[in-house]
Amino acid sequence: MATPTTREQLKEYALRALGQPVIEINVDNDQLEDRLDEALQYYSQYHMNAIRRCYLKYQYTQADYDRIVTNGDVSESQTKNSVTTTWKENQNYIVVPESVISVTNIFPFSSKGSLNLFDVRYQMRLNDLYDFSSTSVVNYDIVMRQLDFLDHILVGEKPLRFNQNDNKLFIDMDWKEDLQVGEFLVIDCFRKLDPETFTDVYNDQWLKRYVTTLFKKQWGANLSKFNGVAMVGGVTLNGGQIYSESLQECEKLETEIRTTFEEPHNFIIG
Repeated sequence: MATPTTREQLKEYALRALGQPVIEINVDNDQLEDRLDEALQYYSQYHMNAIRRCYLKYQYTQADYDRIVTNGDVSESQTKNSVTTTWKENQNYIVVPESVISVTNIFPFSSKGSLNLFDVRYQMRLNDLYDFSSTSVVNYDIVMRQLDFLDHILVGEKPLRFNQNDNKLFIDMDWKEDLQVGEFLVIDCFRKLDPETFTDVYNDQWLKRYVTTLFKKQWGANLSKFNGVAMVGGVTLNGGQIYSESLQECEKLETEIRTTFEEPHNFIIG
């Protein structure tokens, strides 16, 4: 199928691109599955179309409160040269979905969305912006920027730490006072697209070429063990050449994805 929409169709597409069924591709199905997983992992790590920015909300539970606030730190002891040291690490984290590869920010805990009569922003809008046709908004914009700057300096943002391999989002804040049980925490993050849900992933042009190249690489590696063996009819196996060609193709495709399709690093810091 020229436009694969499933894992199996992508595998068959790559095998046909290598010459099957006209040529027998000497690769075990388990090996094909491994190479396909490898290709999807590389694709989701570096291709901008393999991820999307999204906002996830999480409701702070009593169990979280008990773990972070009530139970406190986790101790870990280390002994070396008869000296024992004890270290403690706070459990100030929440577990995020495995598909999340980066967390860039959390929404601030503030009341900017609701204004009252005595709020300076409310008074400015009431007294200075009652008529947009005759009043300049430049001064209003400058003042709002100044207020936002003061909020950033005096209140600040909540420091966060995240590593994709442990799926834990650490937020260095006062979990007892800053967030109440039942309230929501909203994070700004990047997450991988699930190919089983978003089937267009299987038809990505770069991914199809990369899967084909990895299959070719495995095929060449298998045949290289019998390199130079003469077959019936005078045909000689040349797995080394197939393997060498696939290495060059892999390098070319991996350079292409990093230079053409990868998001700038500052977009997914976290």
